[in-house]
Amino acid sequence: MDKVFKVEGMSCMHCVMAIKKSVSKVPGVGGVDVDLEKRTVKATFDPALAGPDQVKKAIETAGYRVME
Repeated sequence: MDKVFKVEGMSCMHCVMAIKKSVSKVPGVGGVDVDLEKRTVKATFDPALAGPDQVKKAIETAGYRVME
């Protein structure tokens, strides 16, 4: 399953790497694509193992805000 999150606070490649690292640690996440220009994070995950809430929490743990 894919879900795109609108993220506030990303401004550089360090931000991209921090989010990728944090979201990749969520069990069940198979891919993370961060678009700095659009300020979005696309996560691909197995819904039997992870859900949008876990991905959102991982983004927020990295220090960024997910817009609803």
